[in-house]
Amino acid sequence: MKRTVAAAAAAVAVLIGTAACGDDGAVDPDTTAAPPAAEDVVTGEVSPTDVWFAQMMIPHHDQAIEMSDMLLAKDGIDDRVLALAEDIKAAQTPEVEQLSEWLSAWGEDVPPTGMPMQPGNGMRMPGHEMAADDMHAGPGGMGMMSAEDMQALADAEGDDAARLFLEHMIVHHEGAVMMAQREVDEGTHPGATEMANTIIETQQQEITEMRQLLDEL
Repeated sequence: MKRTVAAAAAAVAVLIGTAACGDDGAVDPDTTAAPPAAEDVVTGEVSPTDVWFAQMMIPHHDQAIEMSDMLLAKDGIDDRVLALAEDIKAAQTPEVEQLSEWLSAWGEDVPPTGMPMQPGNGMRMPGHEMAADDMHAGPGGMGMMSAEDMQALADAEGDDAARLFLEHMIVHHEGAVMMAQREVDEGTHPGATEMANTIIETQQQEITEMRQLLDEL
């Protein structure tokens, strides 16, 4: 009787081991490996530069989306410029959402969207001080349009509006590339540095396209 029970137990053990393997006998990772902790997947290693990048890129992208919406609402705009505005909006909207999710997961402040940055309400990070004034075009700036620039774009029509959009968006993109390069150089969060590399590649290509469109309008 003891031998029978032992044999049955051994058979059960074999069946369990077989169930944990694939058809070729390899171990199925879905049944044996513990899933990574959710915190590791969402955050990774986070540095002050990662937080700075996310908090500054959100309002920067938000303004590019606002500029694109302004242009898309106008009549008489060159189809190529309209297509570019659509592409910018389509690329940057999900990036804003992802950056916001990261900041929430990191326990950091998430900048509001739909509210243009004004002097005095810029976020400051330890070791990375940058107020709203610093984000506007100019030496060392990040290419943000001023309230006057935005109003000029809102008032312009036709080819004048298309040219203003392209001229300002080139500077805007150049600022984004600078910010993204800083993240690549100093950041540690894998997702943030990957996004920064994507921004550099995509927006440099769009800068080239916009300069060509300016020559042809």
